[in-house]
Amino acid sequence: MSQKKPWTETEEPTGTTALTASEPTLRRLPVYHHYLQSILDQGRDVISCTHIATDLKLDPTQVRKDLATTGIVGKPKVGYEISVLLETIESFLGWNNTHEAFLVGVGHLGAALLGYSGFSRYGLKIIAAFDTDKAKIGTSLHGIEIRPLTKLENLARRLRVRMAVMTVPAAEAQAVADLLSESGIEAIWNFAPVQIQVPDSVIVQHENLAAGLSILSAKLTQLKPRVRSP
Repeated sequence: MSQKKPWTETEEPTGTTALTASEPTLRRLPVYHHYLQSILDQGRDVISCTHIATDLKLDPTQVRKDLATTGIVGKPKVGYEISVLLETIESFLGWNNTHEAFLVGVGHLGAALLGYSGFSRYGLKIIAAFDTDKAKIGTSLHGIEIRPLTKLENLARRLRVRMAVMTVPAAEAQAVADLLSESGIEAIWNFAPVQIQVPDSVIVQHENLAAGLSILSAKLTQLKPRVRSP
């Protein structure tokens, strides 16, 4: 029985082959990128899948398949040029293209995301924020103006913004998701603690912080109690 590939191949109209990575692969690629950048900074030029797998405690075969998803091919008995591999991962993940985005919901989490300068390294630029709180509307935070939510649709269509970051309470999430979909937004990064329903044409990435904490807590509980020294 053939082993299932971590990607699918589809023929595009031009005749070229497009590689679509699975979600687990997409989650590992940034990990590889961060690791490779640190290795490059240490002065190393080439690296093998075995070396990557050993340092990151992964299966070498999985690493090789993940990297193959980007289209890069390593040299036998040599491996990959780290600088080329970094550029290939960045291009595959779209980090070389700047995606302008709106942020909806300027509470504590939304405000923190607005102030995070690291997004620019990954091709994300938040250009406007929206809220329903009259005390926040018209003010600026980290150089970004907070606008009334009623202005979102017109601005999204005028600026052709395709992505939105959603940090609203669970009770408001579906209504905001509906507004974003109707406004032409094609991708939603959802930090609301609830699943949202959107048309098939809209991509949603859910970030459930509670679920992540639950996994961490469960793993901590499963650890054998350590004997503390007096």
